[in-house]
Amino acid sequence: MRKLLLSLLAGAMCIASAQAQNPSTGSGQAFPTRPIRVVVPFPAGGNVDTYIRQLARQMEISMGQPLVIDNRGGANGIVGCDIVAKGAPDGYTILATSIAFAVNPAMYKKLPYDSEKDFTPITNYANGLGYILAAHPSVPATNVKELIALGKKQPLRYGSAGIGNGQHLAGVLFSQKAGIEMLHVPYKGGGPVLTAVLGGEVHLNFPGASVAVPHVKSGKLRGLGFTGDKRISSLPDLPTIAESGLPGFNFDTGWHAMFAPPKTPAILVNRFHAEVRKAFESNAQLRENFTSTGYEPAADAPAAFDKLFKADLKRFAAIIKAAKIEPQ
Repeated sequence: MRKLLLSLLAGAMCIASAQAQNPSTGSGQAFPTRPIRVVVPFPAGGNVDTYIRQLARQMEISMGQPLVIDNRGGANGIVGCDIVAKGAPDGYTILATSIAFAVNPAMYKKLPYDSEKDFTPITNYANGLGYILAAHPSVPATNVKELIALGKKQPLRYGSAGIGNGQHLAGVLFSQKAGIEMLHVPYKGGGPVLTAVLGGEVHLNFPGASVAVPHVKSGKLRGLGFTGDKRISSLPDLPTIAESGLPGFNFDTGWHAMFAPPKTPAILVNRFHAEVRKAFESNAQLRENFTSTGYEPAADAPAAFDKLFKADLKRFAAIIKAAKIEPQ
């Protein structure tokens, strides 16, 4: 009898361990058993799309299922976010988005979802150091001081990935600090606005380093400065904006993060968080790809990221109010 009890106890412990490592979706099946849809609320080719694709390729190795990127651009991320807000809380649909998600509640009078109640924060997987102030080669300015002088003589057009996007706010702050007027031209994501500045449709853009660096190195774009408080390793000769004409200027790119639909079980949320941590810990090249282009790999615990997210909702509401940007 004693041996039987010990045998049953050992078996129960093994089952519990297996369940902890392979969380159930609620149907008794281990998770995941099929591909996971990762909704990116911006077009392909932009900053958010670039980083999540790299991370997803590493995560799916240990998760054993494909992470399928589904680009659903429009309205500064609102279209794609709404899909996830209405998704099933089973772990098979998650959102990968940018700091724009924390900006939108202050930028739009009415959203089709509640940014706090209709999403379950998972983790921030990247913290951005800054944007590159990039100009089309036809712009007669080779540095920030020359650009400011030019802006005082003629109006400048700058594009962004959408109203309220970090690129938009970086431009607002730059124009305020520089004392020049710049016409903001919003596009439906980072990919389209990059195409616009490459084609000379707008004079300037504030793209993330991951998409801007290759074009700066090839000469298709001219890097005038970096918005962060220190230079990035991939463009060591590119000075910060503070160094090159606007002392004290600093604007980081915020976070990239994952969210799940509302009421997603904690066991699934924790699984995704653990997989993000594992991806960075197991792949030095992945970490280097992030850091060399202006982002620091991150994987805050769900509770810690939830706290950061709510703080940023208040922070950007204050910035937008101070900038006198009228909600759309």
